[in-house]
Amino acid sequence: MNDKSGQVDLHIHTTFSDGDMTPEQMVADAQKAGLAGIAITDHDEVEGVRAAQAAAGDSGFLVVPGVELSTSDGKNDIHILGYLIDINSSELRKYLDIFRDARLKRGIHMVERLREMGVDVEVDSVLEIAGEGAVGRPHIAAALLQNGCVDSAEEAFRKYIGFNSPAYVPKYQLKPSDAFRLIRDVGGVGAMAHPGTTRKDELITDFIACGMRALEVYHPKHSESEAARYRRLAEKMGLVVTGGSDSHGRRNARLHVGARTVPVSAIEQLEEARSY
Repeated sequence: MNDKSGQVDLHIHTTFSDGDMTPEQMVADAQKAGLAGIAITDHDEVEGVRAAQAAAGDSGFLVVPGVELSTSDGKNDIHILGYLIDINSSELRKYLDIFRDARLKRGIHMVERLREMGVDVEVDSVLEIAGEGAVGRPHIAAALLQNGCVDSAEEAFRKYIGFNSPAYVPKYQLKPSDAFRLIRDVGGVGAMAHPGTTRKDELITDFIACGMRALEVYHPKHSESEAARYRRLAEKMGLVVTGGSDSHGRRNARLHVGARTVPVSAIEQLEEARSY
């Protein structure tokens, strides 16, 4: 196993959004892997941060408070990561409550569409699977799999709930500029997540004008050449280089905690970027 001491994974999802491992399990796995720390970046939710920080205790293991916000520029879905945010902020809570309610309504709407198609799935089953987490499509996929409607989560997305599939419902989204403003207003640093999947590099300059101060360079969906290109771009534009596994737990062994990391110094650079 590669030496991960001095490395951090700054993109982690838990059961508080659409991951299948609790914050405590994520901390334990990261510590076992020898990481110096992680960032909990659940979708539109921050309660997993508290649990992870409590699990780390006074061990010296770093848990960076984070969030991943869904945004759109009208044509493209763009995910924005917020680091070092004040998770106790009432302004942040107000927005996250709106997102959580929108996620629930979206989930119910998709289940209704599925039932209209004759697919055997119940809202209560989806809510039970979601548990404490904000309702998302992976929970619907799990309910479909549990009921024998599909043979895999991938089939559920492809056949029913993926983009342009018959039961798909668009999600509530902010404009990127609003997301960067919100992150800045609650003391955080905004970063564009996995830009290689969006393929809209021309937006990066606009995002910097909106307050973006970091860029996710290292991600499992970035090739080595893409990561090198985004690193050069980040350094040229004075952006903090971040990265992480985008792990959602055990559902994808390739995206385990620590699959992509950056030096712990990235956290110090994010701290410095807060003052800009």
